[in-house]
Amino acid sequence: MPDETGTPDAPVSPASTASPLEQAVLRALESVIDPEIRKPITELDMVDRVVERENGLVEVGIRLTIVGCPASDRIERDVRQAAESVAGAGNAAVELSVMTPEQRAALTERLRGGRAARTNPFGPGSLTRVIAVTSGKGGVGKSTVTANLAVALAARGLAVGLVDADVHGFSIPGLLGLVDDDGLAARPTRVDEMILPPVAHGVKVISIGMFVEPAAPGGRASSTAVAWRGPMLHRTLSQFLTDVYFGDLDVLLVDLPPGTGDVAISLGQLLPNAEVVVVTTPQAAAADVAERSGVVARQTGQRIVGVVENMAALVQPDGTLLELFGSGGGALVAERLSAGAGGGEPVPLLASVPLSMALRQGGDMGVPVVVASPDDPAARAIEQVAAQLSAMPRSLAGRRLDVSVR
Repeated sequence: MPDETGTPDAPVSPASTASPLEQAVLRALESVIDPEIRKPITELDMVDRVVERENGLVEVGIRLTIVGCPASDRIERDVRQAAESVAGAGNAAVELSVMTPEQRAALTERLRGGRAARTNPFGPGSLTRVIAVTSGKGGVGKSTVTANLAVALAARGLAVGLVDADVHGFSIPGLLGLVDDDGLAARPTRVDEMILPPVAHGVKVISIGMFVEPAAPGGRASSTAVAWRGPMLHRTLSQFLTDVYFGDLDVLLVDLPPGTGDVAISLGQLLPNAEVVVVTTPQAAAADVAERSGVVARQTGQRIVGVVENMAALVQPDGTLLELFGSGGGALVAERLSAGAGGGEPVPLLASVPLSMALRQGGDMGVPVVVASPDDPAARAIEQVAAQLSAMPRSLAGRRLDVSVR
């Protein structure tokens, strides 16, 4: 363990002087992944020491990022299993300590990859695909579609992050099972000024719901109202993009609030390279409003990549269709947005997601339907959206191309 000055009593042995057992244990520790940062602990300078003792025993010292690290039990268990896979059952001792402020500072600098603190890594030029999911009105299932789409993309092997930008109506933590019985959402871990987002179903998630407290003692945190105006909304979205460490993502999904207000405008300023998916129901009135959200996205320079029609016809036991919310709204929005593209790319209807008990139940239980009931028609429709978005070529507009002319 480190002494009072923070100096380790036996640092990790250099490869040239480490014993064969120590070298083997170090190699085994490369497979231990920090569950929050999602990188090997050996890359994060978390291995304090690996020392061979008598009778084949090996002592492993691990530096946690912070005091009270919520992942400490899992890290200790995984380290012990990795060490015992080499030294034998019962032959590994794991001791936990905490990084010094200097070590934490070095870690956060390494994770930022040389970028200055409080910079947005997802702006123009980013290799991460940013997809904003929007709707004209509330109640069309936009957040349910977004949560399931994120999980479906992660299941395809992509590194996925999800920003719940619906500050006033946050629901993503509940939809992904990141809440306890009292409605309290999982808390992110802070490493100095860096926020590590909780992970659910392979998706890294951040939401204002993870920071609110119950409005009254004994109350549910999920019922706490966030009453903020434009400047606070802009600042919150900005902090989600700059202070949260998502790592190297293939896709960042942003669940926007309904309508065409402050957050939609802020997104256009902060992420002008975002691609937009518009969610509507089959109802003509909902389609009219959904079209407006697409128009605003286009006015801020974003590209509309498709429309998802949610709450489409319910398949009855006898095979007939119950069009509870009408029909044709999704196709109508796609047609109108295509016509408004001024001769540009047509906007496709990516899928019609039918009304589904399994979809609703999955949201209530915090287990997305694409995981709980992958053969359900709604799950298959959302998987169809994930497949199309994964195969869709990205626009190069606004991206710097590292090409030199000789």
